[in-house]
Amino acid sequence: MEIHTNIPLKNYLTMKIGGNARFMTDVHNMDEVASICQKAKEKSLPIFILGGGSNIVATDKGFNGIVFRMRIPGFEIIADDINSTTIKLGGGENWDSVVKKAVDLNLSGIEAMSAIPGTAGAAPVQNVGAYGQEIADTLQSLEAYDKQEERFVTLQNSDCSFSYRDSIFRNESIGRYVITSITIKLSKNQPKPPFYDALQKYLDEHKIKLYTVETIRNAIIEIRKNKLPDPKFLPNTGSFFKNAMVEAWQLNDLRAKYPDIPTYDMGDGRYKVPTGWLIEQLGLKGQLLHGMRIYNKNALVLINESAKSYTDVANARDEIIGKIRDSFRIQVQQEPLEI
Repeated sequence: MEIHTNIPLKNYLTMKIGGNARFMTDVHNMDEVASICQKAKEKSLPIFILGGGSNIVATDKGFNGIVFRMRIPGFEIIADDINSTTIKLGGGENWDSVVKKAVDLNLSGIEAMSAIPGTAGAAPVQNVGAYGQEIADTLQSLEAYDKQEERFVTLQNSDCSFSYRDSIFRNESIGRYVITSITIKLSKNQPKPPFYDALQKYLDEHKIKLYTVETIRNAIIEIRKNKLPDPKFLPNTGSFFKNAMVEAWQLNDLRAKYPDIPTYDMGDGRYKVPTGWLIEQLGLKGQLLHGMRIYNKNALVLINESAKSYTDVANARDEIIGKIRDSFRIQVQQEPLEI
């Protein structure tokens, strides 16, 4: 296990912005995780776990600690019955490769999360999801190194406090756990409608009536290809903002002024409003703010066109959030984590 010093974070993040990490290393097994965590504690150094770097924004000051890239492999079927298959995944497994393997096995439950960049271990952190599915729907448990107790622990789904794009790993337990593996339970039943609106629209337009995990995966890949820019050519973090959540009374006020406002009933007296739609109503789609371009095909995406620093990113973000707050009385939140 080699530890490198003074490594530019921007070279490992899809937004291509950020200062240097004081130390950086790759970890390939649980022993290395425990070793790094113990060494960091001895030296009073903070730790940051990096997966694919696609949902992270780094500040210009960098990270005065140890960044380690999660590279623990694993795709093991640990249980199988007539209705389902349970699979244990190494935290460093590429997420889309996991989805492809599941689809190849004709298993459903994560096919709508195709083409999401990142690693399996990062999926629970923000409860990754797309097009009507999220990791909370299939995750049974996860293994992690608990830096507070200095031992490996197993957390059940119910321990993670999953909600929309959120979990304990972003809130009360942020920085406490290093997720080394996750266990998911997938169904042997084929997907059935009703599907997420954008997915159903694609299926209808392409006259797809046979709903299999493969057809759904292929549809999602095409939809994402048309809506999300490739970070290899256009630096970005995917959706930069979470979709807005509003109470019923707020929605009633909004509908009075915007009768066609799109909403999704979350079932708990709250409604999701697409933040991209809000940004479009402000006429910001396609605009360049502080070197960040609001993507003309998806207003949730900010592309680093000419930004030179994190300050540029933050200024663009704050301007958009401020305009939404002033116009709609809605407070939206950034989706990527910050280091």
